[in-house]
Amino acid sequence: MAIAYLDGVRVYYRLEGAAGRPVVALSHALGLDHTMWDPQIPALTAQLRVLRYDLRGHGGSDATPGDYTVERLGRDALALLDRLRLDRVSWCGGSLGGMVGQWLAAHAGDRLSDLILANTSPRIADPPGMEARRRAVLDGGTRAIVDTAMPRFFGDALVGANPPRIASARETFLATDPVGYAGCCAALRDFDGTELLSLITARTLVVSGDADVSMPWEAHGAVLAAAMPNATVVRLATAHASNLVLPRTFTRTLLEFLSSDPRDAFEAGLDIRRAVLGDDYVAARIATTTDLTHDYQRWITQFAWGGIWTRPGLDLHTRRLIVLAIAAALGRWEEFRLHLEAGLAADVEWADVEEVLLQTGVYAGVPAANTAFTIASEVRGRQQEKRPTSGSA
Repeated sequence: MAIAYLDGVRVYYRLEGAAGRPVVALSHALGLDHTMWDPQIPALTAQLRVLRYDLRGHGGSDATPGDYTVERLGRDALALLDRLRLDRVSWCGGSLGGMVGQWLAAHAGDRLSDLILANTSPRIADPPGMEARRRAVLDGGTRAIVDTAMPRFFGDALVGANPPRIASARETFLATDPVGYAGCCAALRDFDGTELLSLITARTLVVSGDADVSMPWEAHGAVLAAAMPNATVVRLATAHASNLVLPRTFTRTLLEFLSSDPRDAFEAGLDIRRAVLGDDYVAARIATTTDLTHDYQRWITQFAWGGIWTRPGLDLHTRRLIVLAIAAALGRWEEFRLHLEAGLAADVEWADVEEVLLQTGVYAGVPAANTAFTIASEVRGRQQEKRPTSGSA
């Protein structure tokens, strides 16, 4: 458990991913906690270092008494960045976390390289309604409002389906300290960042949900986008908690914004080709390039590897399995063997191979699966022959 004590206040955080990579900080919505971002973590940590933390009054952070302000929450965030010696981060905030991001971008813009504002606003539409919510939670806890909050977060259909990520969010909401929830209600009630927007110069992505009844586009996302000079917009078919309603779409949107690769497609493709097939294989292919195949090799590296394999929507593991299935279905056995051996040398497991080939048998026919299982068995047999025997030196 990672805990920072900032001016005597306990703040829970998690810092994940390899050191030395660019850092993205994720700040959650009212009534949730750092686990709101769980669906994004595998893809983000594959490329970035990720800081998640619990806002004051939420999760593992202290719930101090009284009303909070967005400025107070922003200063908490700055203190955490200072404690972790993170000089510059990309900030991604959802709802209340996006308001914190606005404050940071206006008052400490040198600390942010990029800004992602998801389903948020410079000012809520109904401050008296937020005050009523604050009082209701102080009187009856978050259970008093949970059945109203969940459909606003996720939409009626997803709440009714109740997949695990939604069930977990509900439990997090119910476990939120009423004092902390009420304190953050006050921050939302009183925040008006309208005058701050023109001060924000960071490259900004505004994400809005077309089914977001809490902060609909016209009165919230559109206001942000119009007032900030470097803002671009993505609108998703989602309710308020867009990263949980459409987790893979949100992740791809976030990575496409953060992963602008200054290299050309050929250089990026060459790197990913080496990562997937191995340095030795790629070096051998380059060494055997002739006048006849030179342009073809460049084309395949630029468009297949640089144009498709580098896209952020699917991770490399998933792409490896797709290639195995397609190669088996089409009978491209040289490609199948190549990607099977390269995948097994990386992160593909035999359990993955079995499931892919069973699925292939159903949809591409038993003969394709027969040949694929035969080749896979040959590869597995060679692997087992290379294993040291018991008692060997």
